Amino acid sequence: MRRAGPGGEAVVKVLAAMSGGVDSAVAAARAAEAGHDVTGIHLALSRNPASYRSGARGCCTIEDANDARRAADVIGIPFYVWDLSDRFHADVVEDFMDEYAAGRTPNPCLRCNEKIKFAAVLDRALGLGFDAVATGHYAQLREGPDGVVEMHRAVDDGKDQSYVLGVLDQAQLRHSLFPLGGSTKADVRAEAAERGLRVADKPDSHDICFVADGDNAGWLREKMGDRAPNRAGPILDEDGTEVGRHEGTFAFTIGQRRGLRLGRPAPDGKPRFVLDIEPVAGTVTVGPRERLAVHGLRGERPRWCGTPPSRLHGTVQLRAHGAEHPAVVTVAGDQVDVELLEPAYGVAPGQAAVVYDGTRVVGSATITSTRRDP
Repeated sequence: MRRAGPGGEAVVKVLAAMSGGVDSAVAAARAAEAGHDVTGIHLALSRNPASYRSGARGCCTIEDANDARRAADVIGIPFYVWDLSDRFHADVVEDFMDEYAAGRTPNPCLRCNEKIKFAAVLDRALGLGFDAVATGHYAQLREGPDGVVEMHRAVDDGKDQSYVLGVLDQAQLRHSLFPLGGSTKADVRAEAAERGLRVADKPDSHDICFVADGDNAGWLREKMGDRAPNRAGPILDEDGTEVGRHEGTFAFTIGQRRGLRLGRPAPDGKPRFVLDIEPVAGTVTVGPRERLAVHGLRGERPRWCGTPPSRLHGTVQLRAHGAEHPAVVTVAGDQVDVELLEPAYGVAPGQAAVVYDGTRVVGSATITSTRRDP
């Protein structure tokens, strides 16, 4: 895990971000065992943290902060809590609501990595004299040509988190440590137990941390307030026939099948999916799954892990735990065009397209439009 810093010196002063889970605890322990001078921090991201999480739902609770503190005590490192709740609300929660209000589907975990963990936290860490930030993400860093730091997929395909780290640029990668990238989840849990960490069997956090019950639509309905573009409207079939009613277009995403509550079944009896969302008109259009096939997409606001390519034959990943799609990626300034060699389904504006060259993460872009060939 030890590698040279920006000036060639050994990285010795490390800030370990500790969420209260098993992964970040083991990452901090490995950083300390490698000889680094490690300080643990827990990020207080919720303005009103709950006392206890609900099973594997959510994070950032009082329980999580206490678990992180106990892990730091076992490891034998200093521990602090940083309150970034206002920054998190402005950069992640508000963005989440704005995107859904506009009919798009955001990825708040990716935005949190971009704006909070590897921007606000890293900037503060460097200002305090730390050399790097260590996290429990499953990804690998390797030394590439000309001293470039490359990010690659983790060895554990089921836990690989390189997708949500695709927003990191070269300057951030040079000050990042991912000690778990070469391990499997099973090995990490076994190591935690051997180290006497009480979080060894703690369930992983799922879904969006600030939507603890996993009901995105219900949370949005409660929190949107005046920014909701509508509170009711028709659900239309492709021919314009009304087949149901909705309580706000912000509660839907492209490719959604469940929770549509359609009053009129399809003539062919097949299930229908959300094909289009029009916040201004207040309509949601549904149709058969084959109409979701996307053959190309355009992205903007690219973030490159190194030098941006002009044209690349590689793969793209379109959701956090989705499949890789063979693609030809063409870059012109801040515009990224992706030609999918095989169709992808349920792709929505607002999602991130993360570009790979083999196992190496090239960068990412936010999807602004998709192309569905007949």
